[in-house]
Amino acid sequence: MSAVWNFIEKQLLGMQWLKEGVHALLSLSGMNMESRIADSMVFFIYDTIKIFILLSVLIFGVSYLQSYFPPARTRKILGRFHGLSANLMGALLGTVTPFCSCSSIPIFIGFASAGVPVGVSLSFLISSPLVDLGAFLLLLSVFGLKIAAAYVIVGIILAVLGGALLDKLGMEDQVEEFIRLTPVAEAQQETLSWKDRCVYGKNQVASIVRKVWKYVLIGVGIGAVIHNWIPQEWVVNLLGSGNPFSVILATAVGIPMYADIFGTIPIAEALWARGAGLGTILSFMMAVTALSLPSIIMLKQAIKPKLLGSFVAVVVVGILLIGFGFNAATPLFL
Repeated sequence: MSAVWNFIEKQLLGMQWLKEGVHALLSLSGMNMESRIADSMVFFIYDTIKIFILLSVLIFGVSYLQSYFPPARTRKILGRFHGLSANLMGALLGTVTPFCSCSSIPIFIGFASAGVPVGVSLSFLISSPLVDLGAFLLLLSVFGLKIAAAYVIVGIILAVLGGALLDKLGMEDQVEEFIRLTPVAEAQQETLSWKDRCVYGKNQVASIVRKVWKYVLIGVGIGAVIHNWIPQEWVVNLLGSGNPFSVILATAVGIPMYADIFGTIPIAEALWARGAGLGTILSFMMAVTALSLPSIIMLKQAIKPKLLGSFVAVVVVGILLIGFGFNAATPLFL
């Protein structure tokens, strides 16, 4: 069984065969494979191809399943739950929607206008860019099952507890009036054929790849530089778990940036290889994906400053706690 899992993790998800193939092709071209330039090219080409393959396959599969749950039906399902179970359903719904933070905001607005409690809608908004199946598979291919599973679990917990806390603060009136007072149109359930669902999945792949490709390339490029050109002692001193401020620094650096989870994983991979703390890396990823500056600016158009400030504060505190916790528990994952 362990041999089968190793094959799945290293060859199917990690695509070591692809890395070896890229290395062999560059070697045949006459390049000195002991040089930093060669190592950087292998990292860049291999990670880029791997991410786009996994991304395309996963988005197609998830989109095919999503075609059975149009927005009207999803809102009805969420309406059947109350309390923490409702927040959990909102968070789990976010895990099967391969959207960046900015793309999740229109869905959040749709939920809020349909009367879904604001805390449940915010649980979705936290988990959708932060935790999805694509992130799990990519993390699995880089960090292994323990870290990938732990990331997903704590991300869902943050979404559930964060949404529940914001709901307890009684901020339903902090959603802009034009959203709360919008009449909800009941769409008819559309019956799609197998071919229609495949076309929908293919269109979703094309749409999402068009949105994220540049962030993936930027992330892989930064990862290649960190992996091969930044001295390891610099990374360890600045972002290693021995630096008590590394989690705060990584979170502060991540928030102004804008990328989706697929663009941050190559950076995380390179930082991990150079000795950065596990919690520090995850805090950086979470800050970039859940609290990017563009998404906060967009969200400001939908909710009032009091709720926006509370949302940011709750998520930041959650990310910091997760980061410090993972740094302390790193030996358990090694």
